[in-house]
Amino acid sequence: MKPEPPATAIAAPPSGWRIWWTAARPRTLPLSATPVLVGLAIAWAEGTPPRGWVALATLACALLIQIGTNLFNDAADFERGNDRPGRLGPLRITAAGWASADAVRRASLLVFGMAFVLGIFLAIAGGWPIIAIGLASLAAGYAYSGGPRPISHTPFGELFVWLFFGVLAVAGSHWLQAERASPAALLSGAALGLPAAAVLLVNNLRDVASDTAAGRFTLAAVLGDAPARDTYAVLMVTPFLFVPLIAALLPSRHGVWLTLAALPVCLALVRAMRKAEGGQLNEVLAGTARAQFVFGLLLALGCLLPP
Repeated sequence: MKPEPPATAIAAPPSGWRIWWTAARPRTLPLSATPVLVGLAIAWAEGTPPRGWVALATLACALLIQIGTNLFNDAADFERGNDRPGRLGPLRITAAGWASADAVRRASLLVFGMAFVLGIFLAIAGGWPIIAIGLASLAAGYAYSGGPRPISHTPFGELFVWLFFGVLAVAGSHWLQAERASPAALLSGAALGLPAAAVLLVNNLRDVASDTAAGRFTLAAVLGDAPARDTYAVLMVTPFLFVPLIAALLPSRHGVWLTLAALPVCLALVRAMRKAEGGQLNEVLAGTARAQFVFGLLLALGCLLPP
């Protein structure tokens, strides 16, 4: 799967819904879907009877929050001057002139509203912990790009991703099935959030020049080039250190070792990251997102194997 081309490579917008599909950034959506699948699988592996409608609503809500965040980020970054001509990353519809910032922002609020409605159902199903996680997720989706000090303009973006696309996403999905805390779910979320954070790190390293010119000091900008690449290696390898701990906590402990099949992919990406420059970082970014999905899918499948 090739990375999306930069904005400068596209002259005319597609028609109808395809504009909004582009704005949703579909290639990033597995980052929110994968932790839900892992949380569900752990709950079921621990003996919880499946709650089918709750599982579907959990997945839909996670996807809607990420799409809303992506849309809001599209409009906000354009207005702050971050998406400049010559940007190497995937196209942003506001910067490309395909839609106005107001229209994209309204679309983000609509999507957040849909997530809120689903969240009411999930809050009824899961109680106050889900209310807390849901409200925090919606607030974080806004704070990532909005407000006087957006998280995306600070070195804490990767921490945000690790927490919300890892720990809370897996633990919250598990809670909605089992209505109790699980050490295995917390550890799995901590592991899964690391490659998700690595996706953002690659993105920010690719855009470091334009980001700093716009006053945006991300972790990649603060660390510098070589330390950022070293940090990427840590984020991609560390999840495998969690595997023995997760395996020790689950009945299907042998199945969890399936995740080691993703290790060669992650090591290959670490090597590629060492020398990738400019547009080549788009390939590493896409590969990192795939690796996170593969790691999570193998973990979910391993959890469901018979003990």
